Amino acid sequence: MVRGLVLMGMVLASGGARAAENPLAAYRWKARVVVMSAPGPDDPHLMRQRALLAAVPDGVRDRDLVVLEAVGTTAEARGLRARLSLPDASFRVVLVGKDGGTKLDSAMPLPAKTLFATIDAMPMRRDEMGR
Repeated sequence: MVRGLVLMGMVLASGGARAAENPLAAYRWKARVVVMSAPGPDDPHLMRQRALLAAVPDGVRDRDLVVLEAVGTTAEARGLRARLSLPDASFRVVLVGKDGGTKLDSAMPLPAKTLFATIDAMPMRRDEMGR
């Protein structure tokens, strides 16, 4: 999971003009995205959300979830926050569906059970589970 987070950070940092326009565009129709936004890396909600997701790597993988972080004041973090209209001074976690739409948006860490139940109720996920 940590390796995936580092990789996603590198992809976000090196995505070029396309990522600047829409940092989520590369994932559309390919993956669901969990975006965690926080003012700094020591934010307690951010640390809790990381732990909640790290505890369920199989569930994350099975649901085609990509985890992105918008932490601090880097250009990449600001761009991702701007795309989702997230505040820069407080924690937010957002689930973005494969269609690019926001499915969940919370100011508190989301338990894996809540995240997975939301995803599993989506028509596209139901089709995936039926295959």
